[in-house]
Amino acid sequence: MALAGGTTVCGLIVAAFLAWVRVKYQFKGAKMLDLAAWALMIIPSFILAQGWVYFASGNGVAKAWLGLDWMSGFVFSYPGLVTVMTLCKWPMAYITIRTALEWEPVRLMHAARMNGASGFQVWRDIQLPLMLPALCSAAMLIFMDTVGDYGLSSTITAVYSYPTLPYTIYSAICTSPARFDMAGVLSLCLMLLIVLAMFIQYKALGAKRFDFLDNGTQQAVPQRLSRGRNVCLSAVVWIFVLISIGIPAVSSLVMSFSSAISLTKFTFTLENYKNILSADSTLLVGIAHSLGLAVIAAVIGLVIAFCCAYVLTYAKTPLKKAIDMTTLVAMAVPGIVLGVGYIFVWNQKWLVPIGLHLYGTPAILVLAVVAAAIPLINRILVAGMAKIPESLLIAAEMQGAGFFTKIKTILLPLLHNSSVSAVLSAFGGSIFNLAITTILYPPNWETLPVWISDSYNDLKFGDAAAATIVSGVCIITIMALLERLLNMRKARKG
Repeated sequence: MALAGGTTVCGLIVAAFLAWVRVKYQFKGAKMLDLAAWALMIIPSFILAQGWVYFASGNGVAKAWLGLDWMSGFVFSYPGLVTVMTLCKWPMAYITIRTALEWEPVRLMHAARMNGASGFQVWRDIQLPLMLPALCSAAMLIFMDTVGDYGLSSTITAVYSYPTLPYTIYSAICTSPARFDMAGVLSLCLMLLIVLAMFIQYKALGAKRFDFLDNGTQQAVPQRLSRGRNVCLSAVVWIFVLISIGIPAVSSLVMSFSSAISLTKFTFTLENYKNILSADSTLLVGIAHSLGLAVIAAVIGLVIAFCCAYVLTYAKTPLKKAIDMTTLVAMAVPGIVLGVGYIFVWNQKWLVPIGLHLYGTPAILVLAVVAAAIPLINRILVAGMAKIPESLLIAAEMQGAGFFTKIKTILLPLLHNSSVSAVLSAFGGSIFNLAITTILYPPNWETLPVWISDSYNDLKFGDAAAATIVSGVCIITIMALLERLLNMRKARKG
């Protein structure tokens, strides 16, 4: 709770400042800031945490190569963990706040200035109150992702004891004897924290209206800066990007070529890559399994989420609010809680005679990754469908078009970009879902995140780092080819 609270406050401040700077001014590091934000949203937290461990550990890059002896004591402390989490979680709030800042209520701002308000008063009394929904949503995203983050806590615990609720839940299941009762109680506590945060957000917004998009609204136009200020702002942004994504990435790359755990004894070697690609290694099998799970999650999740989004957008049913709330709550459920819930559901004796005892089989992993992917895909598709007026569907229906004809000729073409984004997001997130695969993977059925995590916990840092680099390059290449393939049909039609 303390880690999540500190990260939420710091992450919100950092993200709000970066979003304001990005929208307000033109500078050379603007596109790099956006690219770093999307990259950090895709890279799983346990991979970033491993990079920070390679950098800040007692024999890591900071001490062995840079002479920063204080770095280890700082990073492996509460303020240091908050700093690391802030550097990992700021992109979610940044994207949310930046989107809200792209439009300005110019009419209201001019009216206030004509009545004697200063620039600060305009910001305090007009812009800031209208930003409240975006700020609350940004804070919620950081809090939910931090309080339920299993990846960072499981990684940091290898070198620094800082127990968190997700890791305690995992320990309750994996210790002998397994304490499923304790895991269930702790999972309930974790969900209550998230529900409490959602309730606080709801009370903060109340029944007020925050809509201001009308003919008095203009899209924000970035201002040009003088050469000196442009250089200074670009330097600040570049330094921040290099710290947030450059340190863990470069540290992992360095460790992948190290012959020893301690970088004070560093000698360049390719043995780590030979080990993970040898015939005895199960890494490639783990990558194949994770890719298969990701494809299934993306395809099945897209079909189910599309049906759900259609109901939420166009159907006339009293159940819309219940379905909408269910998808929102499902999106807030941490992976560790979802995994525990699936154990409770599919590990019952009465399921054995009817062939539905799925715990300990790959089928339970398939169900879990699909369930985790559906809420994300659904929210992306709902946002896309909200822009398509129902009148188009009604007009097609009046011309004799059936249900599937309307889907094929109207919705699917107009939702192409949203569908591609949804598929890629679900695909990338499912490959590196450490919490679910760690809890549910069957014996002798390796997955990529479990392979990397086990190698790291066995202090095979070189192998873990090399596996991260190899799998990262492979998956980025596959996702790039997948995006090109999905967009190829649209390009031909255009």
